[in-house]
Amino acid sequence: MSYLVLARKWRPKRFAELVGQQHVVRALSHALETGRVHHAFLFTGTRGVGKTTIARIFAKSLNCESGTSKDPCGVCGTCTDIDNGRYPDLIEIDAASHTGVDDVRALIDNAQYMPSRGRTKVYLIDEVHMLSKNAFNALLKTLEEPPEHVKFLLATTDPEKLPVTVLSRCLQFNLRRLEPEQISGQMEHILAAEGIGFDAESLALLADAADGSLRDGLSLLDQAIAYTGGSLQAELVQSMLGTVDRSQIEQVLSALTARDGEALMAAIEQLASFAPDFEQVLDRLAQALHEIQLAQLVPTYRPSLQRVSVKTFAQQLDAQLVQLWYQMAVMGRRDLHFAPGARVGFEMALLRMLAFVPAGVDAPDPVTRPAPPVQKAPAPPSVAAPRHEAAAPQAESPPPAAAATAAPAALPDTPEQWLQLLARLSLKGPLGQIGAHTGFVARNGTQLRLSYPADLYDSLSQGLCERFENALGEAFGSPVQLKFEKLAEAGVQTLHGRQTETKLNRQNEAEAEFQNHPVVNALLAEGAQIIPDSIRPLELK
Repeated sequence: MSYLVLARKWRPKRFAELVGQQHVVRALSHALETGRVHHAFLFTGTRGVGKTTIARIFAKSLNCESGTSKDPCGVCGTCTDIDNGRYPDLIEIDAASHTGVDDVRALIDNAQYMPSRGRTKVYLIDEVHMLSKNAFNALLKTLEEPPEHVKFLLATTDPEKLPVTVLSRCLQFNLRRLEPEQISGQMEHILAAEGIGFDAESLALLADAADGSLRDGLSLLDQAIAYTGGSLQAELVQSMLGTVDRSQIEQVLSALTARDGEALMAAIEQLASFAPDFEQVLDRLAQALHEIQLAQLVPTYRPSLQRVSVKTFAQQLDAQLVQLWYQMAVMGRRDLHFAPGARVGFEMALLRMLAFVPAGVDAPDPVTRPAPPVQKAPAPPSVAAPRHEAAAPQAESPPPAAAATAAPAALPDTPEQWLQLLARLSLKGPLGQIGAHTGFVARNGTQLRLSYPADLYDSLSQGLCERFENALGEAFGSPVQLKFEKLAEAGVQTLHGRQTETKLNRQNEAEAEFQNHPVVNALLAEGAQIIPDSIRPLELK
């Protein structure tokens, strides 16, 4: 009993059945309708997006027994023979295995003869970039001025390797990578026609794994049908692919946000139990960080990740920290092959995120848990142990944060008093970021009017504002009301601005001191040069 794989069974036979390449279909359809059909076409794009399929449909449109049309009949002898790969006037050549000049010369000699059945002889050269330099040179003249009955359709996944002389002789169409929604939509259509059960999450997993290639997606779909026994379920598909659930990515992000090393290692252990592809896990982490950054910097952005709380992490994390983590995820993926093992490389990439914080970014202190109590051996019994008076209990000293909060703090009346208050409080994390970018406007009783940069204003959620208000209330010892306004004046002082100005002044002083040093002047006189941006004040190291 023969079985035809889904990628071949559901290969489009008409332009209307193609998925995601409407820009190419539109151009070819207009050419066929007007009779202005170029003699050479170049289709470029990644694997499995429809290059060869479009070329075959185009060949049917040129030779259909019903006449040249953008909609070949699909039932005549010509159409059925082309679909079955046995039409004599459609010559398909795999350039990967026919790279030599002799192969091209044979093609050129054959092109002079009229078609045996149809109106047009079509040469489909796949992976044309694999031809040798001499083969390209032999093809150029015929490619520029072929016989009237010949059309050339070239396909390649690597157009940059083609000579400019070939590119200039062809109409070039770049086929786009398909979106996951387009791939999952086609899968849903196929499964409904095949009478196979599925859930939406399983199709989403397969579409993501297809990486823009519909053919790869249908191959994975064939594999999933066999693996799941004919009914696709997300858990089984995930196990087959070795991928991780988005909720597991959220656990990793939560542990990193809290700087909780034990929680991070627990999340890694859970991930490892699925035997995943750690490169793919880092890819998904980078994708989540990308969406978090978009949510931070583009207020109108709507995240596509359903299970990762993008908006929540966008409010909790500093934008610079997200950039750093994204870079570490990408670089960690690149370096994974150099690690002693995939899991070791993956763990080190995440531990690097846990260890490093950009300069000037307030992040929560790492979570530390008390060590388990040490079991001491019981002391030997003494014959006559001396009795002592019980020592008077000593009052516990409050933790530093509590002591700072408990200090008689007064409501500020000037920008300078506001900045001094923030410096004393030393708020961390998102609250520290709010304080660093907030300027003092005025006080009206217990209400403080504060300014906030216009480009960051949309990130002020109600929850964060309430937490910031509560933190100030604890410092003052009484409730306080805050009213935020978009920053209108460029001269409003903020803690962030003052810190930036201080760093800049230190940098300028360091550069001036270095350049005025006698030894440096002597070296410069002998032809030495100072590398730009290489001077740093000791305080910033």
